[in-house]
Amino acid sequence: MSANRRTPLYQWHVDHKARMVPFGGWDMPVQYAGIGPEHKAVRSAAGVFDISHMARVSFGGPDALTLLETVFTNSVATMKDGQVRYGLVCNEGGGILDDILVYRWPYGFAAVINASNREKILAWLDVHRAGRDVQIQDQTFDTTMVAVQGPRSVGLVAGMFADDVSRLKYYYATPTRYKDTGCVVSRTGYTGEDGFEVMVPNALGVALWEELIAKGAVPCGLGARDTLRLEAAMPLYGHELNDTVDPIHAGLAWAVKLDKGEFVGREAIRRAAADTARPVRVGLEIEGKRAAREGCAISAGANAVGTVTSGSLCPWLDKSLAMGYVSPQFAAPGTRLSVDVRGSALDAGVVPLPFYKRK
Repeated sequence: MSANRRTPLYQWHVDHKARMVPFGGWDMPVQYAGIGPEHKAVRSAAGVFDISHMARVSFGGPDALTLLETVFTNSVATMKDGQVRYGLVCNEGGGILDDILVYRWPYGFAAVINASNREKILAWLDVHRAGRDVQIQDQTFDTTMVAVQGPRSVGLVAGMFADDVSRLKYYYATPTRYKDTGCVVSRTGYTGEDGFEVMVPNALGVALWEELIAKGAVPCGLGARDTLRLEAAMPLYGHELNDTVDPIHAGLAWAVKLDKGEFVGREAIRRAAADTARPVRVGLEIEGKRAAREGCAISAGANAVGTVTSGSLCPWLDKSLAMGYVSPQFAAPGTRLSVDVRGSALDAGVVPLPFYKRK
C-alpha cells in the first residue's frame, strides 16, 4: 500500500491505465497515452489535468489582507475583486519558500500552494498570523481541482457553468455553479496556453472530469504538464526555485513589489537586486535530441559556469531545451556554452525566455 495521498480522481486514473508516480506526497498520473501526444493535444486543442494535489487555502477576518501583504512579495492591496496574482513567499534571507497564486474575493482571500510545500507554508502562515485576527481554512482535502488547457478550452467549457466563464479576463476568477453546486473557475494555468482551473466539491470531481473529456479534452499527466511549463519557461519549485534562490536572480523581479511596504525578505531581496555576481536563470537550446536533466553541468570552454535545473526534449518545438543558472557574464542570448549529458559535452546556446509563446 502506498503511504501517499490520493486525489478523488485516483481510481479513474488507475481504471484508465495511467502510469502512477509519487509526487509531492500524492500518487499522481504521469501519463496516459504518452507525454508527446498529451503535450501536443494541449498546444493544438485541449487537455485536462488533475491538479487536486495542489493545496487550496482560504483566508477570512479583518487582518487577512495584512497577513498576506506580510508574507507575499507581490501586492495584494492593489488587486481587484476576482483577480488572481502570482508571487512568492520568501524567508528573511530572501530565499523562496514557495511560489503561489493569491485570489481576492469581496469577502476574503484564497491561495493555491504547491503540493510539496503545503505543510511548510501553513506553518509559516501560522507563525505570521500571531496576534492577528485571521481565519485560515485548508480546503485541500474537501475539493477537487482540475485544469483544462489549450486553444479549444474556451469553447469546451461553454455552457458547463451557471456563468459564462469565457468572459473572464486572464488571471481572473469567479465563484459560479456546476450542476447546481458552488464552485470556483479561474482563467489561469501552468502550460503557456489559455485555459481554466476549476475547484469543485469532491462529490462532483469525477463528473466534472468526465464531462470535460466527453467534450473533447484529452486526459494528461504530470509528464506533459512538466514539458509544457518548460517550453513556456515557467519555474518549478524544487528545480528553478528553492530557499537558497532569490526572486531577482530567478527572473521573477516582476512578481516583487519592493515599494509596497514591509514584507518578509524585503531587505534581503533589495540587497540581492544590487548583487551582480549571483547566477541567473537562463534558457538553453541544446543541439541534437538528447535531453539535459537537473544537475547537468554547464560549461564555457573548460570552465564550469552553471547547472541545469530542468531539461527535456520538448514535443511541440521538437528541440532539446533546458533552464538553469549560470554566472551573469554567460547569460546573454547568443552565448555559446556546453552541457554535460552523461559524459558527453553537448553544444548549447543561451536563448531568450520563454521558448514558446502562444499567438
